[in-house]
Amino acid sequence: MKEKNNCGMLIRQINNALEKRVNNQLKEKDLTFSQMSALIEILNAPAKKLTFKELEKRLSLAQSTTAGLISRLEQKKLVIVSGDSDDKRIKYVEITSLGEKFCQEARQEMEHTEKMLLENLSTAEKESLLSMLEEVNRTARRL
Repeated sequence: MKEKNNCGMLIRQINNALEKRVNNQLKEKDLTFSQMSALIEILNAPAKKLTFKELEKRLSLAQSTTAGLISRLEQKKLVIVSGDSDDKRIKYVEITSLGEKFCQEARQEMEHTEKMLLENLSTAEKESLLSMLEEVNRTARRL
């Protein structure tokens, strides 16, 4: 007898499929899904700038992983790293205009992908799905 999928497995499968598609599209630009996620977080931050620690928290990544991610983005001229003038332990990462351009292009592609993914749902079903996913996400963040 075939075992029924649970919510966690379905969410993971959807995430894996989307991540694979995005990584294939970003490969042309020499970027990964993780790098683009970091750029989007920085772009959406006040002043388009975050501390390393804030970015680490927003992406739910380890400090070393975040530092490596930022280093690769800096090499590609998509972000600028600076230190805090008062506290030398604090480092900031800020998106460049080139980074913003990449985000705008990626946003268009993500909107297209989401449109394709949800094309068989009614407007009410889309709104309901989004609402439920937001609630599940809030709950998951408290775990």
